[in-house]
Amino acid sequence: MMISYAEALLAACLLDLLFGDPRWLPHPVQAIGKLAALLEVWTRSLFDSDKTAGVITAVLVLAATGLTCTVILAVLAVMGKAVLAMGTVLMLYTTFAIRDLLKHARAVYQALTGPGRNSLDTARQKVAMLVGRDTTHLDGAGIIRACVESVAENMADGILAPLFWSLAGAGLTTLAGPARWAAPAAAIAAMLYKAANTMDSMFGYKNGRYRNFGWFPARFDDLVNLVPARLAGLFLVLAAVLLRSHPGRAWQTLRRDHANHTSPNAGYPEAAMAGALGLRLGGGAWYFGTYQKKPFLGDPLIPPTPGHIIQANRLVLTGSLAAILFSAAFSLVFFH
Repeated sequence: MMISYAEALLAACLLDLLFGDPRWLPHPVQAIGKLAALLEVWTRSLFDSDKTAGVITAVLVLAATGLTCTVILAVLAVMGKAVLAMGTVLMLYTTFAIRDLLKHARAVYQALTGPGRNSLDTARQKVAMLVGRDTTHLDGAGIIRACVESVAENMADGILAPLFWSLAGAGLTTLAGPARWAAPAAAIAAMLYKAANTMDSMFGYKNGRYRNFGWFPARFDDLVNLVPARLAGLFLVLAAVLLRSHPGRAWQTLRRDHANHTSPNAGYPEAAMAGALGLRLGGGAWYFGTYQKKPFLGDPLIPPTPGHIIQANRLVLTGSLAAILFSAAFSLVFFH
């Protein structure tokens, strides 16, 4: 019997929680990034329109990712069900980033609470690994807010989105054909999401080079994160219920402030997090030497402290585990 989606999902998430992203193991996202960079050069040389080049690059990267993953799993299937099951779990495992997200945030906390005169500089360096803004002049409170915002936003990008698209891939495959192929289809769907998200990270900048070229990759990433970001906000509210961390305030802030963000998606988890912690997040920030004004999310009920980073980690972990268990249970009920 083939591995079920629920089994593959739980095994993949357990591997991620235990091992994270091993630095010694080449990650598929690195290959996707290298392919995207090569195709950028090629399509820019072929098309006068940067926007057209960006669309063609994105389509080719997605097609190459889907085809490569399908071929790999097809070859493994020929080798046997056990081999295919292991390959499916490993492929799905690479799409999640639970442990690494919490680890990076905790490194910021440790830098802020550690001894030494340079702890603030270290914290700025650590938080720069999580955010896209300029962290050079952030004070302690600014570092904490930036870290908490990133943890909330990356819950959607690094956990809920691959989870949602894996579930969607498994569900569509079950409807269209034999349910035994649900788990491999889930792994492919999650990897396609990672390809879309990688291209947004590479090309989704509003500067001279990428304003037009990155238009489609950025809009496509907004589209595929539309549902996962809203689910992330809801599961953070659920986490606030489970952890007794002001769930009512989290829900009210989510409803009130979710639109107070330049992204159509990031405001949902960030607003829920702001409400749960009693912090005011968002606001203006420096990006590549330019100050960008942004609205706020939440109310400044409590001054930011390093402990808020640990609280944010707990909320994200609890909400993510709830979402994973819900998805596994949902598949057991409906994927036959």
